[in-house]
Amino acid sequence: MDNEVFAFGSFRLNPAERLLLDDGKPLRLGSRALEILITLVEHAGETVLKDQLIGRVWPDTVAEECVLRVHIAALRKALGDGRDGNRFIVTVAGRGYIFVAPVAREHQQEIAVLPKRPVGGGNLPTQLTRVIGRAEVIATVVTRIAQQRLLTIVGPGGIGKTTVAVAAARALGGSYPDGVWFVGLASLQDPALLPTAISAVLGSAPGVGDALSSLVAWLWDKRALIILDSCEHVISAAEATADAVLKTAPQVAVLATSREPLRAEGEWLLRLPSLAVPPETGGLTAAEALSFSAVELFNERATATLDSFILADDNIPIALEICRRLDGVPLAIELAAAQLDVLGVRDLAARLDDRLAMLTRGRRTALPRQQTLRATIDWSYGLLSEDEQRFFRALGIFTGGFTVEAAAAVVLDAVKTPCDAIDRLADLVAKSLVVADVSGAQPRFRLLETTRAYAIEKLDESGERERLARRRAEYYCDLLERAEGEAGARSTANGWPTTPAKSTICAPRSTGPFRQMAMDRLRLP
Repeated sequence: MDNEVFAFGSFRLNPAERLLLDDGKPLRLGSRALEILITLVEHAGETVLKDQLIGRVWPDTVAEECVLRVHIAALRKALGDGRDGNRFIVTVAGRGYIFVAPVAREHQQEIAVLPKRPVGGGNLPTQLTRVIGRAEVIATVVTRIAQQRLLTIVGPGGIGKTTVAVAAARALGGSYPDGVWFVGLASLQDPALLPTAISAVLGSAPGVGDALSSLVAWLWDKRALIILDSCEHVISAAEATADAVLKTAPQVAVLATSREPLRAEGEWLLRLPSLAVPPETGGLTAAEALSFSAVELFNERATATLDSFILADDNIPIALEICRRLDGVPLAIELAAAQLDVLGVRDLAARLDDRLAMLTRGRRTALPRQQTLRATIDWSYGLLSEDEQRFFRALGIFTGGFTVEAAAAVVLDAVKTPCDAIDRLADLVAKSLVVADVSGAQPRFRLLETTRAYAIEKLDESGERERLARRRAEYYCDLLERAEGEAGARSTANGWPTTPAKSTICAPRSTGPFRQMAMDRLRLP
């Protein structure tokens, strides 16, 4: 029997198969949001009462109106309601909702779901989940790669570099008649084979000479976009290959993803931020919280994991805590949401102190380094030299932001001079293991919570934690003493009383017991 299909905008809705397509690609919705959409579309142009919707979506459950509002808000987000002038669902105050977009009814035996292929060929992977919170940065990538021929998307593991690159490349497909080509490098062991790997993907004919020379000779008259994905472990080879391609093939562009820059000539960088997390002001409703992309992702993945999950006002504070403590990193949020069917929201939040051991349920088809949170950071840590590893894990002793001076003073045996500390910090910032804030008069640095948990674990394994904690305490006590002395000197110079006020945090060295007590309080992170 034919299936009735509803077409509106770029969407096709097949209620019989419970399938929603956006421009030919499956759009994942929770079962309840999909049921709401089916009901509204079936009655397009009519007011569907709230009680009618609740009765159809929750036939055997008592559901509050606020729960319906949350699902409506999520549905609007998924459809892009309000963006680019598109309107789909309108609220009828006090009554219900109307689906206002024009709807066409089609009859067909089957809907074929075929990935869109870029003009002229290509091999872009099909994205099976909706890209959340990245519309602006994708638009930036599209604009920049059209102007600059080498763009590298940089960020820590799990931040979504590949997702953004593929989405941007799909939007750019029509600009490259010779195709958009995705070259995954994560499994490449020998950097010398990188040109061969690219040639294998492009299907370029073998030529005379080495593989790189043959590749660039084949590309010289092509207009194509090449994505080099996961370059960090073959960074020198990626830099050399990109440089040779861009200098020889003037119509080829390269979009790279890496945990550190290629440092190639003409390279432009786009450091990918975390998803947006609400500030710690409190008082947000579920609908308000869903306007932040980290919460939106958590809600969508949680609903996919646990069909009965409802993001409501009573559990919003816990969901926000989870998103904040995971720094808005998409992979960490997805791994956390995958645990909801076992732990529930409250227990999940309570166990985040042990996140490296807990967040292990990644997709079976994912790369090994993306199946657990620990494996993701292991990959970056393993690419560091022994000295860099020692310096990195020592930074875990800082509970918040820190300066170059603090890093140099506390990590004395990992660096020789403050200049060494600057160089090491710059390297770790470049490799996306340390976050730099240069907005103030003095740059400050920090580790993401998950990264710091990993560093502390490595400190414990090395037996260095207690010694570094004491050194950190001594540094801050000395810092407070110097500040107190300088304040007293300024007071004398300005005619104020010369008796210095005692520090309430750390007494001078001459009062040993007080200093020791302050150090004991500062010691352990």
